[in-house]
Amino acid sequence: MRRHVRRRTALAPVVAVLTALAAGCSAGSGTDGSGTDPKPGESNVAAEPGRYRSLPEPCSSVDGRRLKAMLPAAASLTTEQREQLYAGRADVSYDGDRRIGCRWKAASGDATRLLFVGYERVVSYDPATSDDDKARQVYDRLLAAAHLPVPAATASGSPSAGTPSGTPSPGAPSAGAPSAGATAGSGAPSAGASGGPTASGSPAASGGTPSGTPSGSPALGSRALDDLGEDAFLEDRLTPAGPTSQTRTVHLVFRSSNVIVTVDYTVQPAAPSATPDAEETQDSARELAAGLADALSE
Repeated sequence: MRRHVRRRTALAPVVAVLTALAAGCSAGSGTDGSGTDPKPGESNVAAEPGRYRSLPEPCSSVDGRRLKAMLPAAASLTTEQREQLYAGRADVSYDGDRRIGCRWKAASGDATRLLFVGYERVVSYDPATSDDDKARQVYDRLLAAAHLPVPAATASGSPSAGTPSGTPSPGAPSAGAPSAGATAGSGAPSAGASGGPTASGSPAASGGTPSGTPSGSPALGSRALDDLGEDAFLEDRLTPAGPTSQTRTVHLVFRSSNVIVTVDYTVQPAAPSATPDAEETQDSARELAAGLADALSE
């Protein structure tokens, strides 16, 4: 009996030490004190949210003076009709903090003009990807769909959207991103418009001149822009409007942090053998986009 008691007494300190070590390891494991270690390459620090948490009201985001310059109305319109025209028509949206847009249409003696302004706020649900990086990926897909070179790497050094530089995206833009083939406004009288709506609700142009330099001048063709937002590009499109006339659509997209803004400006001439001026149409769209970018940054 005495030998059994001595043996248990001798083992007691060893058991106590092992118990204390086990408790210490259990309580202190994991870099965040949660008791679990992150997998190799994983981080417990969530990516930063984007700069914007909401979006502006689209129909009032365009200055009234600029609207009247871009969309001259017929002299026969009443005051009430003019007010309704320049008030715009908001797109149906089920989440005004994520995707919104507004449309205008004006017919005058020389042309019918359509304008669309759309905003998309991109949110990343991947804790390892910031809202800005996700928005850059969406933008790069739109750029590739416009057959313009996509940068080989984003600012963070990771490949953007998995598309090599200069290679058009083989698929459609990501869900929720407006199609790069969208033209301004539904119901456009252009003979080259197809009936199917795009993700942004605008009819897709078909049968027109491919992206590139339809204006005949490389300086006025489809291209990336370096003076608008953080990323920007412009498409200049021509579609048949009659036997010899052509409709010009300027499709402009820019990114500011986690918000992507789309401007579509379409001019369809009334004359049977006319084509809207490339420089004038592009300048109007770019000046509008610059104003939208300034308003976002305020």
